[in-house]
Amino acid sequence: MAEHSVESTVTEKIEEEPRKPAESSSSSSDSDSDGEEPVQSSSVKAKVYRLFGREKPVHQVLGGGKSADVMLWRDKKISAGALSASTAIWVLFELVGYHLLTFVCHGLVLSLVVLFLWSKACTFINKSPPRIPEVSIPEDQAEQVARTLRYEINRAFAVLREVALGRDVKKFLTVIAGLWLLSMVGSSVNFLTLVYILFVTLHTVPVLYEKYEDKVDAAAEKAMAEIKKQYAVLDDKVLSKIPRGPLKDKKH
Repeated sequence: MAEHSVESTVTEKIEEEPRKPAESSSSSSDSDSDGEEPVQSSSVKAKVYRLFGREKPVHQVLGGGKSADVMLWRDKKISAGALSASTAIWVLFELVGYHLLTFVCHGLVLSLVVLFLWSKACTFINKSPPRIPEVSIPEDQAEQVARTLRYEINRAFAVLREVALGRDVKKFLTVIAGLWLLSMVGSSVNFLTLVYILFVTLHTVPVLYEKYEDKVDAAAEKAMAEIKKQYAVLDDKVLSKIPRGPLKDKKH
């Protein structure tokens, strides 16, 4: 019995000895993995600077629908057709001197005459009349557009009210500069040319930005750092000395 107990203890020690390096190696690998986790998490947490602080892709920022596909030239035929049609309309009204009301009336007259004669001709030659689709504005889409327009107008009024109360000097200077720039553009070009410029900009700038996104964001980061630096100097020397309005409205 004593010899049997001695042999069992010896075999248990022999079996335990290979386990120790494995356990030590596993613990060392665990410690190594623990050491690598902060590095990985820190690299994940390091965010890349994006223009205007966006966190979504350009396609989702533009709405993510068919309009975003057109502006980003996902379908080149539709995008080229839209740009060509807008260019033709601008040339027709701006360069040729055609008036909008005259153009709409002449277009409707021509369309109605052609469809009327086509329908009458089909009755004489025993053919089916032309299929004219029924056009109607969906109620839910109209309500959504109205809600969005109402929200944007109310937000603009809130910003103007806050600027008028003198609560934020930075916002005041931004609004004044934007309105002054808009007035300068309005005095140089008419409304139709301005709309055409915006349309062309929406069909060229987003696709170019998406193509050269990293370079543009890097340059914008440097520019924003310089702007913040210059604004800090301006705020320290000028803006901080301007008296501001009350932070809260008086309650009656």
